[in-house]
Amino acid sequence: MAADSRTPRLAVLIDADNTSARIASGLFEEIAKIGEASVRRIYGDFSGASLKGWSDILSTHAIIPHQNFAYVPGKNASDIALVIDAMDLLHSGRFDGFCLVSSDSDFTRLAARIREQGTDVYGFGAQKTPQSFRQACRRFIYTENLLPEAPKPDKAEPLEAAQSKALKPPSSATPLIRKAIDQLEEGSDWAPLSRIGQLLVNLFSDFDPRTYGHEKLRDLVEKTGAFEIKKEEGRGVYIRAKPSGGKPSTQKKPSA
Repeated sequence: MAADSRTPRLAVLIDADNTSARIASGLFEEIAKIGEASVRRIYGDFSGASLKGWSDILSTHAIIPHQNFAYVPGKNASDIALVIDAMDLLHSGRFDGFCLVSSDSDFTRLAARIREQGTDVYGFGAQKTPQSFRQACRRFIYTENLLPEAPKPDKAEPLEAAQSKALKPPSSATPLIRKAIDQLEEGSDWAPLSRIGQLLVNLFSDFDPRTYGHEKLRDLVEKTGAFEIKKEEGRGVYIRAKPSGGKPSTQKKPSA
């Protein structure tokens, strides 16, 4: 296989103190969409009962535990060990990306440093994760979307039930989608949905249709009620913003 076509190699580093073991299956399913989890390490004090949830499933997901005793309250040896390992792995040059699994803003500088090296960082953390860490990652996935009970609108669960468990209402995605449309210079008020999807992730590292109760971006766009959608044969799906009055817009964007 050619070097440029191989599956990206990823180093997965999990902060057990700030991550629920309930996300484990969803986490590695999500990581598999990005690349191969070549390294799987987890950091914490596994001598107590607080991390028993992780201890019970380490072998199931081939995760290597790194025991760090909490000798001094308030001092997190696990964080230090994770950072040291991350830098060692980074300088080995063997990995195409890092998956940092934590809701702790202390890893913001680590994520930024890895990206300075030209290596992608994918963050996984709860919705409470500070913006500084979320934005330091190329992409940030909310762990609430990885839980077994997370909304799965395209599965057997009714759409209404899935939306009721969404982290945010679909309408809150409207200004984000509008901003992505404004970033395009297409010479028309119609924008290709595929380009919008790419821009949304570039502009907002934590953007994910699942956060709003939908698996697909098109379904989310339609649910907001703020956009028109059209499908062109052989060209894909296009959208444009409705004006405040709700009527189709006829205004064209000026050419660049």
